[in-house]
Amino acid sequence: MKEFKNHTFVICAYKESEYLEECIKSLLEQTVKSNIIMETSTPNDYIKNMAKKYNLPLYINEGEKGIAQDWNYGVSQTKTDYATVAHQDDIYEKNYLEEIVKYLEKKKDFIIAFTDYREIKNGETIPLNTNLKIKKILLFPLRISKKSKFAKRFSIAFGSSICCPSVTVNTKILGKTPYETKLHCNVDWDSWYEMSKVKGRFLYINKELMKHRIHEESETSNQIKNHGRLEEDLIMFKKFWPTPIANFLMKYYSKAIKTNKV
Repeated sequence: MKEFKNHTFVICAYKESEYLEECIKSLLEQTVKSNIIMETSTPNDYIKNMAKKYNLPLYINEGEKGIAQDWNYGVSQTKTDYATVAHQDDIYEKNYLEEIVKYLEKKKDFIIAFTDYREIKNGETIPLNTNLKIKKILLFPLRISKKSKFAKRFSIAFGSSICCPSVTVNTKILGKTPYETKLHCNVDWDSWYEMSKVKGRFLYINKELMKHRIHEESETSNQIKNHGRLEEDLIMFKKFWPTPIANFLMKYYSKAIKTNKV
């Protein structure tokens, strides 16, 4: 069995997700083995028992709470140069890490490495929808020029086209707290924006190597329901575009994110 000891999967566990064990199993079944740890800011018997069952180190975040804070805390507990923040509801294909390692060993100046993905709704992998097809178009320039500032910015200028749980971060470049903490829902998009300023590659692997679950209890679904997502989307668009253009884009983007509803 192949091993890559310089990488860690950080499972961020929250409350009592019925999908946590499936996520853990998908990481244990990787064709290339690496380190796996769990992190939580909501310690409970369910999470502790899962960690014990699969013999995974469990770290409790007793400091500042929040999505980005949890992710950063988890990454800060790693002892490796590369880390993937695994969301507890998602599933990784067996060759996810194998493909990541294949590319990062050749291109060690990457800031983040990430893959394509599919979505799961009601337990089923759904066909590619318009939203995902648009994301593939936005990411196309990164298949040609991964270092180009234009390509990095274009990929996120019309929305957050990079699937957060598919991302492996290079902590040698980004440090052990790579995620931005100013926003609540658009933590990932804001982080990619700041990372795009850093010299280095956005290493896009054009393969569907994970499955992202859309369900009622996810934080994204909650933010869409209470309109917090829309407020933060406008904040992000204004970082790329003048206000009139940002407002125009929001009209279409607000329709696109409805695909995140169950």
